[in-house]
Amino acid sequence: MARSPAVARWELALRLRQRRLELGIGAASLTKALGVSAAYWSHIENERNLLPKDKLEQLLDILEIDQSEQRELLALRENAKRRGWWSRYSALFGDEILRYYGLEWGAESIRTYESGMMPGLLQGEEFIRAVMLSAGATVPAIEVDQRVEARLHRQQRLTGDNRVSLRVVIGEAVLLQQVGGSGVLRRQLVHLADLVESHPENLEVRVIPFTAEDSIPAGSTYHLLDFASSRLPTLGWYETAVFGQIIIDDESRKESRVRDLGFVFERARSSALSRVESLALIREIATGLQSAG
Repeated sequence: MARSPAVARWELALRLRQRRLELGIGAASLTKALGVSAAYWSHIENERNLLPKDKLEQLLDILEIDQSEQRELLALRENAKRRGWWSRYSALFGDEILRYYGLEWGAESIRTYESGMMPGLLQGEEFIRAVMLSAGATVPAIEVDQRVEARLHRQQRLTGDNRVSLRVVIGEAVLLQQVGGSGVLRRQLVHLADLVESHPENLEVRVIPFTAEDSIPAGSTYHLLDFASSRLPTLGWYETAVFGQIIIDDESRKESRVRDLGFVFERARSSALSRVESLALIREIATGLQSAG
């Protein structure tokens, strides 16, 4: 697993909040004991700030956390202090998507569903650039190079050390959308097929054909992230053409959006071609584009 300060920050905040609620301690009591404002404490629980080490040690004693777990939480704080690579792109992306990049970087496994566009982690550089320069894109031309760079950096989790396990379900339409023209699409499909063949241990791509009778409606894009730590729940990322949103189920509120997306993903996967059949279809469409060209 790649070490990610975003994941460490999330786990630290989550475990402190859970312990506070287990003990029935109100936020007002903690702010008084720690000598911090209510606004500052809100930032702590919402991952916007980190407590200084001495304040965190004081808090761990208040929360009656044993020494072994205290060492874990202090180690999380040290990890959370680091700056992730994504922070250098803060001028390009909003806080929500930067947080997602940080969490994605530390995920152990990812499940992705995409009905209309090639998933970003599977796009070759030429295709990424074509997407960002397409007529429907909202990316200023001056930002394209940096955005391409950021997407390629994200892909290191797929092909570098500490590889993430990625399972992807795509609609057949993804293989036919000629962003940048038929030549760009053909080279992208060859790139995709080569990725699938060269990374059988951590990459699965399966295609829902147009003939599938039981598939979810077009227009959906989401990712489900799971982490090595058993303390962390599955996290969802749902996106449209103009915004993305992190989704985390809150059991106390009886929320089940992430769980429901997991059910939908498995249903979609059951409607898809097998790994071998999907790879054959990708190669077939790429060959057809070459012949047509």
